[in-house]
Amino acid sequence: MFINFLLVGFGAGLGAMLRYGISVFVKSKWKTNFPFATFFINITGSFLLGFLVSSALGPDWQLFLGTGFMGGYTTFSTFKVESMELKWKTNYRVLFSYLGCTYVFGLVAAFIGIILGV
Repeated sequence: MFINFLLVGFGAGLGAMLRYGISVFVKSKWKTNFPFATFFINITGSFLLGFLVSSALGPDWQLFLGTGFMGGYTTFSTFKVESMELKWKTNYRVLFSYLGCTYVFGLVAAFIGIILGV
């Protein structure tokens, strides 16, 4: 059981470091009101998690990559906070674009990942 905690924790740490690196890189390249860094991270995360859960990986790899890495990589809380910030700034056009694109493309990406992972 302890090994499961290590697998999840190590995976989460690696996922969070990658998320941070991508976020810093994207924000340094594109200055915009649309939160592209979080959008990119969550869409790629949806695809990768869909792929992982439908693949034939063993339970240890599922814990490490699916629960740990993808849990640390994707960022639902940042998505919600950025959405609220757009609402508080009354930037409704960007807010609804962000919400709509994230949910629609996230579902599509997860579906494609599941199809390709089988």
